[in-house]
Amino acid sequence: MSPSDQDDTTERPRRTLREEDPRALFVQLQSLADLVKLSPREDEDGLRFLARLRASTTPEEAVTYTAFAALPTNAAGWGYECLRLMADHLHPQERPMMQKIAAWLANPTTRLRHDIMKEALWAPARGPSVLLGLAVGWSTGKPAPNDPEPAPAHKAPVAINSAVLSCLARVPLSQRSVYLARILDMAESLFRAY
Repeated sequence: MSPSDQDDTTERPRRTLREEDPRALFVQLQSLADLVKLSPREDEDGLRFLARLRASTTPEEAVTYTAFAALPTNAAGWGYECLRLMADHLHPQERPMMQKIAAWLANPTTRLRHDIMKEALWAPARGPSVLLGLAVGWSTGKPAPNDPEPAPAHKAPVAINSAVLSCLARVPLSQRSVYLARILDMAESLFRAY
């Protein structure tokens, strides 16, 4: 098996979150504090902090927190499910990228991840599915065969956050809170699985 055919999940731990303690996550990923203004309390675990974000005046920050809190592969899978939930709001030309991401989630090979990244980088428009494709590319290992280093840790979550929130912005205002509630229900399952 060539390195480009190997499974991206070989070293993936069984847990779903980077950190159980949201305060540790804010220290680990400094860019998170720039995007989420509410700070975690000393006694809060991830699920309680997510609930407090969800109940705040800016519940979209719960989407951002989830994108950063989940391990990159799990966050990409959650992002995919969020976009799939809002599939009626994706443009038809975004569907092939969604199919490739689904294929990678089912069989996460390095070669397919590199192919998705290449296609996302050269896409004529950066819609939600392309942003999610970039996140997949940055999620595990090097984003391209000739890159010497893995992507910085904040790249995939920023792209997932942008993918989910940009798709949510396409939803009519009258339905947006319903979709956001469903997205955050799915997010809670990641925190419960930790």
